[in-house]
Amino acid sequence: MVTRIMAQEAAKTVAKKATRTARKAAKVVQKNVADAVNGTLGLTGERMSKVDTAWLRMDNAHNLMMIVGVWVLKPGITLKALSERIEERLLKYPRFGQRVVEDATGATWVPDQNFDIGNHVTRETLARKPAGREQEALQDRLGELAMQPLDKKRPLWQFHLVENYQGGSAMMVRIHHCIADGIALIGVTQSLVDGGSSPPQRKASEAKREGMEAAEDWIADTLIKPFTDVAVKALGAAGSSAVNAMEALLEPQKGMEKGLAGSVDLAKMAFHVLSDAAALALMPDDSGTRLKGIPGGAKRVAWCQPIPLAEVKAVGKALNCSINDVLLSCVAGAIGEYLKAHGDDVAGKDIRAMVPVNLRPIEQSYKLGNRFGLAPVVLPIGIENPVQRVYEVRRRMSEMKGSMQPLMAFGLLAVAGLLIKPAQDAMLNIFSKKTTAVMTNVPGPREKLKLLGSTLEQSLFWVPQSGTVGLGVSILSYGGGVQFGVITDTKLCPDPQKIIDEFEPEFAKLSMVTLMLPWGD
Repeated sequence: MVTRIMAQEAAKTVAKKATRTARKAAKVVQKNVADAVNGTLGLTGERMSKVDTAWLRMDNAHNLMMIVGVWVLKPGITLKALSERIEERLLKYPRFGQRVVEDATGATWVPDQNFDIGNHVTRETLARKPAGREQEALQDRLGELAMQPLDKKRPLWQFHLVENYQGGSAMMVRIHHCIADGIALIGVTQSLVDGGSSPPQRKASEAKREGMEAAEDWIADTLIKPFTDVAVKALGAAGSSAVNAMEALLEPQKGMEKGLAGSVDLAKMAFHVLSDAAALALMPDDSGTRLKGIPGGAKRVAWCQPIPLAEVKAVGKALNCSINDVLLSCVAGAIGEYLKAHGDDVAGKDIRAMVPVNLRPIEQSYKLGNRFGLAPVVLPIGIENPVQRVYEVRRRMSEMKGSMQPLMAFGLLAVAGLLIKPAQDAMLNIFSKKTTAVMTNVPGPREKLKLLGSTLEQSLFWVPQSGTVGLGVSILSYGGGVQFGVITDTKLCPDPQKIIDEFEPEFAKLSMVTLMLPWGD
């Protein structure tokens, strides 16, 4: 009890100090924004938000902050047609025609006066492989591109087209995380495909306001903005209660002025905030496995063929678990089997994965930028029984409902964007010590999409790992199937295909055991 109270008091103190620091820094940033608008810095453009600035500065020798992905299309498409489609659709998002100019207090989005589509849509020729191993060549090249920095003199994105790949084409995509998060990029994807709609047009006043928000939305304001429906469901918390709770924590005198109205909800939310802040601060370092350590700076990617989504749903329904519970359990089992195959004892061990949680309305995705938090998910890799494992995953996911930790993580990124890079690195290294993987689980369209008349047969993407995290896991449901992919540092995991190869057997094992359960009882 005493330890919990001390942890809560420590978290409260940290929150107050972080807010004071952010407020002071925000005043400096606001002045620089005004200077930029007035031309005293010689720039005309939009100020980058603090969270996006944090992502811009997070590049290091081990991990580049790029979202990387691959599309497999049949029949094939041409470079000329793809270039024309991207010019027609993608450049309607102003961000994709802007480069980044950094200064002492942050960065500014500036129009690229020398923009050339040829610098951003390029032709790729894969290394020659024996027949049947073309996917391996594609994976090798994508791994190389994941550690190839984007040119900061130009807008931070590139599309790489392999015109001839397995009877069709393959398109590799690299987009720096400072441009947008994964949810926003889903909206971008929808505008590129056949029949896709153009992004809503922003008014000049709205664009200017968004630039000024970089100076004005210091940490308290960022945390207490009303949540979207998606975020409410994910966090199990009402936006108005979050406002009251943050005001009570950061400016208690204002909470007293409002009297006792809503005090029960306020107390509950305040308890959540304090408890989750303490949990983030006191979270133990992750279990030591061969997947943790100092990365070597080279990447490899791997993925499996889609598993029918209907089968995953059927298993989940039979076990009274969500699709998410089933998939996360299979991820835990696959990683556990990989480690055991390499002689590691995983009995009773867990590993922690950071999972992005959306904090924006999907209809605002056209604004791009980053509006997500991170939730720590503990995967029970040491539970061998697949049914026992899926129920343990369900229990842990249920405990997370109502957690404020995604908001806390978002707030830390906002603060990090105000700091000089060494201080930012020190803050973000906390996540590296406490995390083995970054994992995304994204539901895509139920029907397969088309691009330039060709069918998008497979779609995969990976978000970057920060600090010294060396494992990225991607789960994407699309076109009636579920695909599992990993990206690893070659020093920590030289052959990620061996993790991938365990995923389908784990699902098959869970399905078989589920069928064998005594349902008649």
